[in-house]
Amino acid sequence: MFDSVYSSSVTASTFFLMAGVAVIAGLLFAWIMSRRVRSSKRFFIVLSLIPFVVASVITFVNGNIGAGVAIGGAFGLIRFRSAQGSADEIAGILIAMGAGIAFGMGYLAYGVIILVSLAALYFLFASLPLFENRRFSQEKLLKVTIPESLEYSDVFDQTFSRFLASAERLGVKTTGMGSMYRLSYLIRMKDPKDEKALIDELRTKNGNLEISILPYAEQNAQL
Repeated sequence: MFDSVYSSSVTASTFFLMAGVAVIAGLLFAWIMSRRVRSSKRFFIVLSLIPFVVASVITFVNGNIGAGVAIGGAFGLIRFRSAQGSADEIAGILIAMGAGIAFGMGYLAYGVIILVSLAALYFLFASLPLFENRRFSQEKLLKVTIPESLEYSDVFDQTFSRFLASAERLGVKTTGMGSMYRLSYLIRMKDPKDEKALIDELRTKNGNLEISILPYAEQNAQL
């Protein structure tokens, strides 16, 4: 059961057996992950197919160093042409690739164990109240666009002191062909009900340019 289905060479029957197990296990893994990861239908499909794709590559490389280097370069190009995903998506892809290596070497039982057990552990850990600090959940990302003529170092200090429990400037970015600045702040409201009042007062100081308040996450921290 835990031995490799491949002997000295790959046959059609063993390859299709590996393909069937990899696809079915990939679908089960993607379904379990989708219960906790907020992702799209495309990500579900890709996550389902990754174990089989990686397994096929490992199967046909079969110790050929030159082919392995070429495949590694191809994967590198795909990575740099892809947008960075969330930590959940990256974890799912790494788990699927790890299982795909096991499938590609013919160890079907180990591949299924990797997918199912790690998906179950991820589901369990995501359900536990770990790092659910209330202070962190109240933090939001404030982005304010201002004209280049406005001195921004302390222009919002009075407004922030009235509405915010804390405010940390994350950075500044030019926008509008350099004619405007976009300021990013990590904020925590004194009273969440005052969010509209905060925006209204900021509009009077930034010339009614764009203002956004978003749930804070690492991907939102980009200016």
